[in-house]
Amino acid sequence: MNLRSALLVGASLLLLSAGAAAETGKEKEAPGVVDSGSFGIFVGGRRVATETFSVHGQPGGTNIITSQLKEDGGAAAQTSELQITSTGVLVRYEWRELAPGKGQLEITPKNDFLVERITTNPGDKPAEQPFLMPNTSVVLDNNFLIQREVLAWRYLASSCATEKGQMRCTAAQFGAIVPQDRTSARLTMQPVGEEKITIRGAERQLLRINLKGEDDEWGLWLDPQDHYKLIRVVKSGENSEVVRD
Repeated sequence: MNLRSALLVGASLLLLSAGAAAETGKEKEAPGVVDSGSFGIFVGGRRVATETFSVHGQPGGTNIITSQLKEDGGAAAQTSELQITSTGVLVRYEWRELAPGKGQLEITPKNDFLVERITTNPGDKPAEQPFLMPNTSVVLDNNFLIQREVLAWRYLASSCATEKGQMRCTAAQFGAIVPQDRTSARLTMQPVGEEKITIRGAERQLLRINLKGEDDEWGLWLDPQDHYKLIRVVKSGENSEVVRD
């Protein structure tokens, strides 16, 4: 596989948004499923939570990324929905706590910038947090891994090229909003290359990209044989691992 698959996915979701619908065999006006499934979140080798997600590409329109995170064996649960246009412009981001509380937040454009509205309890007046960030900024919630896949696709589509049959990528920076922290951040995507790693007893050849923030670093492993879908995530310095089911 070369860069064509990465561009097909990344461009269909964030730039052109047509390839994904064509692959799924849907009508042009119907949203196509680009990716769906679940991630298992493990701490010390024990599964502690599951994230179930779907990514829908809308040709020439709004793309929708939804996710639900549930604590295994517990009552904690939360959902998110990210809406972005085919050119990467944020339409709306919403996070809701289903249990144990009922908090929610929303991020929308306002006068070419962004504003976050946070509601702690139902019926309360939302508190507003403005961001002097363009509406093409990345949303990277602490709690949802699928948003890192979307960022990886955006990186592959914008910062990689094919040279003599090989994919060559350069480091790139992205401005992001971290909703739970009510802050903005500067992120760096750094290419590492393909690595052989063992997942559930099977050896796989995956593409690794490092995602660096101001205070942390994540390793992202993508499958070049399956449209560069996110397979594994590890945060540096923590005894945790995220693996696609």
